[in-house]
Amino acid sequence: MNNVLRTTARCLQSGAWHYRTAQNNGELLSVWARLMCSSAAQKNLEEMVKKDKVVVFIKGTPAQPMCGFSNAVVQILRMHGVDNYAAYNVLDDQDIRQGIKTFSNWPTIPQVYFNGEFVGGCDILLQMHQSGDLVEELQKLGIRSALLDQEKQS
Repeated sequence: MNNVLRTTARCLQSGAWHYRTAQNNGELLSVWARLMCSSAAQKNLEEMVKKDKVVVFIKGTPAQPMCGFSNAVVQILRMHGVDNYAAYNVLDDQDIRQGIKTFSNWPTIPQVYFNGEFVGGCDILLQMHQSGDLVEELQKLGIRSALLDQEKQS
């Protein structure tokens, strides 16, 4: 029951609901609200974030990011030698674009997930990169950061 209440609250807070008024000959026949955030959509997003060790929701593609923040995420991953990850272009699907914001309760894109867990956006990934925490988090995933190899060479 608590899961239903939490999901409903998240949907209402995000504005992901649809209000419909039906009229016949000027008479109001029905007024109803229907939640558009179905459990099926949430389950689909959950499957998407768990698809790979590293999953990103960005504007554009890794080969052609369409915003500076998405580009920064792609470049940070590239610097660490992370090439094998799932990337979803939120510009291709508005339901995914809004749905992932509701799913994570994070209002912006890009979004980064490690092993199905929400990490954060560009700012968080950049902080992790600058502090060295990203190297450690990648190691937990079984991914060796390319930056470790560069340190050995210098």
